[in-house]
Amino acid sequence: MKPSSANAWNPRWRLLACAAPAAAFFAAFWLLPVVRLLTLPATKGWGTYFAVLTDSSYLQSMANTVALSVGVTLATLVLGAAVGIYLARHAFTGRRMLLSLLTLPLSFPGVIIGFFVILLGGRQGLVADIGDSLFGERITFAYGLLGLFLAYLYFSLPRAIATYAAAAEAMNVQLEEAARSLGASRLRVARDVWMPELAPTTLACGAILFATSMGAFGTAFTLASKFEVIPITIYNEFTNYANFALAASLSIALGLVTWLVLFAARRFGANPVAR
Repeated sequence: MKPSSANAWNPRWRLLACAAPAAAFFAAFWLLPVVRLLTLPATKGWGTYFAVLTDSSYLQSMANTVALSVGVTLATLVLGAAVGIYLARHAFTGRRMLLSLLTLPLSFPGVIIGFFVILLGGRQGLVADIGDSLFGERITFAYGLLGLFLAYLYFSLPRAIATYAAAAEAMNVQLEEAARSLGASRLRVARDVWMPELAPTTLACGAILFATSMGAFGTAFTLASKFEVIPITIYNEFTNYANFALAASLSIALGLVTWLVLFAARRFGANPVAR
């Protein structure tokens, strides 16, 4: 066998040959776009990087997005924990079917969820028809803060329910039984046993819910006509105004806020899965 043929079968060359497609894919679809995104605002001046802080409309859009995401995350954690723990601790006929139905919204895209909210609270929705029949006024809420909150809650809740149900099933039941045998009330058990055991799950799940709400586009695109959120602001900048540098700057700001929350969850979470 010639030396060149022997080198071709060398494990190092085979490893490089296998890694080359993955490296090319990584460079083409992640590294190069990210580098382009990070450098694009500089073409319009360094001040473009701080547009989200210096322009009141962009700052308001970011504040709206953060406030909406925090509110949805907190509400989802409370409802998801209550439903998930109940389903994990109570055995009844149809429990698995109910859990499957509760997680069904995970299969719907954001546009469909927005359509559901329009069917409920839009101009031709059920609430508008009832309001017109009772008060002679068509009541709508789908296109503002309330519509976005309900839609975000709708697609966030299944994730929290599934996560808390799995975590509650894995909790140490002996700790709870020991607390009850010592006379602890149900509230005391929830505070001293459930909350510490579910704290890592709450932290990790909350970070994921916040990140999902911050970047939600399909639902916001359908409903955010009266309440500006940052994904729609970015979309308008590069589609309606061809302002790619500013859209890149806003994208970096959105990514930083989301990354900081995820980093904090990984940094302070005690759950090895969250790390």
